[in-house]
Amino acid sequence: MAKPGKKYRAAASKIEDRPYELKDALSTISSNAFAKFDETVEVHMKLGVDPRHADQMVRGTIVLPHGTGKTMKVAVIAGGEKIKEAEAAGAEIVGGDELVERIAGGFLDFDALVATPDMMKGVGRLGKVLGPRGLMPNPKTGTVTLNVAQAVKEIKAGKVEYRVDKTGIIHAPVGKISFGIDKLAENAKALMDAVQKAKPSAAKGKYVKAIHMASTMGPSITVSLSVLEK
Repeated sequence: MAKPGKKYRAAASKIEDRPYELKDALSTISSNAFAKFDETVEVHMKLGVDPRHADQMVRGTIVLPHGTGKTMKVAVIAGGEKIKEAEAAGAEIVGGDELVERIAGGFLDFDALVATPDMMKGVGRLGKVLGPRGLMPNPKTGTVTLNVAQAVKEIKAGKVEYRVDKTGIIHAPVGKISFGIDKLAENAKALMDAVQKAKPSAAKGKYVKAIHMASTMGPSITVSLSVLEK
C-alpha cells in the first residue's frame, strides 16, 4: 500500500479523533485543503442495511440546493418532439437509434444519460457499456422519463444520485471547497435528510451508523450523528 504524502499527513495530523459538528467538520476540511485544484467535498454514510436484499436497497436522487459545482454534459435518447424538448432544455447530445449505435461503438463523451421509455428496448442492450460507469438510465432515478426537459434541467441544476454500495455505504458529492462552509453545509444536510427519508421499512436497528466527510485529496473526518436530529 502506498504511503500517504507529506501534505496528506500534515492535514491528517490536524484532525482530532472525535466526532465534529457539521460546520466544524467543513471548516476543518476547507482549511486543510492542499490540492492545486478546487476539490470536491464528499459525504460517506454507513447504513445499517444489507444491500444484498432488494427490500433493503437505498437509492434515490436529490437536487442539491447549491448544485455540485460540476458542469454536466447531458445526452438524451428520444424521438420526435422529445428531441426538440431535450435540446431546448440544454442537452448537449440528442438522438435516437443512431445515438444508441454510437454508444454501442464506444462513444461515452457525456456525464449523464436520459432516455424515453419507448427507447429503452434499444438502450437496454447497452447495459454492459453504461452499467459499470453508472450511466444506465433508470426510472428510479428519473432518467427514464417522458418529461425529458425536466430531467435535463434537474441534472444541470445539480442533481445527485445516491446508492448504497455492497458494503452498506453511500458515497456522494456535495459541492466544491470554493462553495464556502454555509453552502456546503446546506447541500450536505439536504443529502443526509434525503437518505434518512429513504430508509427501507425492512431495515432493522440503527439506520445511520456513521457519517464521514472528506475532500478529494484530504483525510476523512467523522461527523456527529446529531446532525440528523436538526
